[in-house]
Amino acid sequence: MRFNYTVISLALVATLSACGGSGSDSGDTETPTIGFSFAATEMITNITDDIIVAGYADLAAQGDALLLATQTLLTSTSQADLVAAQNAWKAARQPWEQGEAHIFGPVDSLSIDPHLDSWPLNTTDLQTQLANSEGFDAETIKGWNDDVQGFHTMEYLLFGDGVNSNTKQIADLTTKEREYLIALAEVFRDYAVQLDDAWQVSYNPQDTNALPYAELLKTPGDANNAIYSSELAVIEELINGMIGIVDEVGNGKIADPFGESLATADTSKVESQYSWNSLTDFADNIIGVRNVYQGEFTGSADKTGLIDFVAAADAELSARVASEIDDAITKIQAISGTTDMPFRQAILDDAGRERVQTAVDALTTLQTSLESDVLPLLSEWNS
Repeated sequence: MRFNYTVISLALVATLSACGGSGSDSGDTETPTIGFSFAATEMITNITDDIIVAGYADLAAQGDALLLATQTLLTSTSQADLVAAQNAWKAARQPWEQGEAHIFGPVDSLSIDPHLDSWPLNTTDLQTQLANSEGFDAETIKGWNDDVQGFHTMEYLLFGDGVNSNTKQIADLTTKEREYLIALAEVFRDYAVQLDDAWQVSYNPQDTNALPYAELLKTPGDANNAIYSSELAVIEELINGMIGIVDEVGNGKIADPFGESLATADTSKVESQYSWNSLTDFADNIIGVRNVYQGEFTGSADKTGLIDFVAAADAELSARVASEIDDAITKIQAISGTTDMPFRQAILDDAGRERVQTAVDALTTLQTSLESDVLPLLSEWNS
């Protein structure tokens, strides 16, 4: 538990110090330790290597698989090949969405986030590109606006408009759409590799002396580390990363399309609506929070995570936050109800909206705990 000192107890300490204890003439007094101690190096190394770096390596691997799956579509008439490409898109989506719990560093400084995940999609410009382009290549697409590339452009081409169904027929996939998909997947693969390299090779491709970003997290305070001055700064970055995505899911991704009432609900604001993957996205965002908090992916061997940092200060708080994370994930998944209702339909359904509100309340509870109880521990840590 955290040590809390009342005015009376502090006054008592001061009085005993002034009286010199039991008559000792040495003048020595014992200063009480306020706060808590925790050795953070192992935790930071573990979260960096086993969560962040491992997640981006998985994203790069899934990018390769997605490119291969879309290339298969070029001349295919098999519905199974389209389903395989759709599943490859979903598989790449998972490490990305879980990685939004730590969306700092190269993903921000290299502008990879908007390149891969801009929303909403500009379907008007997308159709213009399809109508007017004679061919598609990765380097040309990289120069286009972010809202006609990345995850959601591929999603629209793979799944259709998502209004009545998320199942597109292979016969409805035009030659230009197939060519565009392949080029988009190549762009995606290139950015995923760039992000992976930034964490494992060099965070600044223009600077041959730049360290891998992973090393910056693991060596705070080093003479060559201009970003993190201390382990406290790293932990603050990690906690704020969790707070940021919990806030975005509850107060943005869910709240914006949900509206103030059924009459103001707006399905056009639903991310991943074409694939009906929205609830999986939201749950993966908070699973990403759990990964960082626990220090391991679900089902992996127990490793040191932020849960241990919090437990060193307050064991009850540590367990409570873990429970609130699990509860938020469960409540998000429950939005689909017993009929596997997609989020874009749930916000237009009275019972569905009740389930949505329950999930939002759980996210609010978690965000409050992270902001009001966990983040302030940094000021109490004897780092």
